[in-house]
Amino acid sequence: MFLIDQWVEKHIKDAQEKGDFENLPGNGQPIVLDDDSAVPEDLRVAYRILKNAGYLPPKLQDRKEAVALDHLLQTLDNKDPQFAVAEKRLRVLRLRLQQAGMNTDFLQGHYKDMLQDKFRGR
Repeated sequence: MFLIDQWVEKHIKDAQEKGDFENLPGNGQPIVLDDDSAVPEDLRVAYRILKNAGYLPPKLQDRKEAVALDHLLQTLDNKDPQFAVAEKRLRVLRLRLQQAGMNTDFLQGHYKDMLQDKFRGR
């Protein structure tokens, strides 16, 4: 065991003896752990720290931005100057996601509805 591990264990044991962990939320309930089996063991701690800090991996950040742009395009009129900018950015994000191997079907739903409305004459 490394020196830092011994130091941490000592502080945890001291805190337990003082009762510092008694009034924490979720006390006495099982811990729900994320499935991180696909993450290499040596990177799990770093990934958990980044996740707890609110950081998203680039692919998921792009996906989140694409969903936001998709919702924005649904609210804008197609003659609005922002519509063209948002549409171009969405195309770039879609290509980037597809190149990264992600499925972009989540962006297709409203386009299908728009096409059906157009064919129905609405």
